[in-house]
Amino acid sequence: MSGKPVLHYFNGRGRMETTRWLLGAAGVEFDEQYLRTKEDLSKLRNDGSLMFQQVPMVEIDGLKLVQTRAIHNYIANKYNLYGKDVKERALIDMYSEGIADLHEMVLYYPYHPPTEKEASLAQIKEKARNRYLPAFEKVLKSHGQNYLVGNKLSKADIQLVELLYHVEELDSSIMASFPLLQGLRTRVSNLPMVKKFLQPGSPMKPLDDERCVEEAKKIFS
Repeated sequence: MSGKPVLHYFNGRGRMETTRWLLGAAGVEFDEQYLRTKEDLSKLRNDGSLMFQQVPMVEIDGLKLVQTRAIHNYIANKYNLYGKDVKERALIDMYSEGIADLHEMVLYYPYHPPTEKEASLAQIKEKARNRYLPAFEKVLKSHGQNYLVGNKLSKADIQLVELLYHVEELDSSIMASFPLLQGLRTRVSNLPMVKKFLQPGSPMKPLDDERCVEEAKKIFS
């Protein structure tokens, strides 16, 4: 193995994209081993690599980590994206969980049948505009600092900016009423490692399209 982290998943965003963002923001190069068939997934299961028989799985520092939150927390701890003390970590975790609630809806959107997509999109927009984005705008307003916690970049900032990009793909006007979130997105996007990750040709994945949805179904169904 090269010594780089190795990401095991299919060639799409799914539940691995936040891991790509966190590693990218930390300036960590990584390799990816894409699952392309049911047999690829079965091989990982049969060789004991998947504790709960599920991906994503990340090989890093001699570990085979599964469960996305465990993966994110390990990366955040390792690369100093997890606050300075237990109180800051509690806030970062709380914000990350809220981000994940909305992100879960965005994640599933491409996989809904055509007859359900309009209702799914309406729900995403409603929750984003009326629950989640106002909450994070309020956090930034409450302390007037550049980042969500401790005036220092954390995994919560990276996860939130990733989410902002993804919801804007679904509704380009959704950020109009949230100037502080616009500022956070710009600030994080201009950090050298994040700016590099956002460039064409990076490991960042596009919105899961029909081809990607069909490939995922072929592997996981």
